[in-house]
Amino acid sequence: MRILGLDFGSKTVGVAVSDALLITAQGVEIIRRKAPTKLRQTLARIEQLVSEYEVEKIVLGYPKNMNSTEGERCEKTKEFKEMLEKRCGLPVILWDERLTTIAADRSMMETGIRRENRKEYVDEIAAIFILQGYLDYLSNHPEEK
Repeated sequence: MRILGLDFGSKTVGVAVSDALLITAQGVEIIRRKAPTKLRQTLARIEQLVSEYEVEKIVLGYPKNMNSTEGERCEKTKEFKEMLEKRCGLPVILWDERLTTIAADRSMMETGIRRENRKEYVDEIAAIFILQGYLDYLSNHPEEK
């Protein structure tokens, strides 16, 4: 079994996948789209990745505000979740993604990636952080696997 992790943004979707033992998350790619409303190709690519990696579950970053309220981005994420469930036929888990982009940026800074190059990788690394958070949760709650 593998789990796909997604960091859904207005122009990109960062993608990560777990190992078969559900211990670690690895970055796969960043899906870029030309407009925020153009999701057909994005969904098709995710469907390809689900098949390629034999994914059985998807974890989708849920962008709550720091005070735990839900804004416009949460509504768009819920709509995307429904599209994913219909298209892929898999359960999609919403996972709190607060601070993942900041953690991803900090991680790149610590590894010496130049500021101008960080934007290129931040969504994929954020997807890794989202998925790894969920995998860590599962390791402490094995009944939910």
